[in-house]
Amino acid sequence: MLADSPVAAMIPVNDMARAKGFYTETLGLTVTRETTEDTRLESGGTTIGLYETPYGGRAEHTLASFRVANLDTEMSQLRSKGVTFEDYDLPGLKTVDSVVEMDDMRCAWFKDSEGNILNLTEERAG
Repeated sequence: MLADSPVAAMIPVNDMARAKGFYTETLGLTVTRETTEDTRLESGGTTIGLYETPYGGRAEHTLASFRVANLDTEMSQLRSKGVTFEDYDLPGLKTVDSVVEMDDMRCAWFKDSEGNILNLTEERAG
């Protein structure tokens, strides 16, 4: 049924102007559409929609994950733009220098301007 339908990540934000600035200036995404209901951005052929709500930033889980070729390079570039990466010490998930190492991937998490949790994932071959 839905196998051929594109999927969009819809991210709640408290302040649309601030969030739009973060996603375009800090993350480098391009706005593809703006309406009174939402702002849509392009990321690697995928749509991210931002919509304003007083509940933005309240989720305590990852809302979107960006697959990257080189985690260290992306983290360095984002840090240069003021992004702070999270550290976690949870059952089954412990970061070292903000990175978790798994057999088939390396991951790091950060928050957007609204407090939403985003992720970078570098997949390993094999």
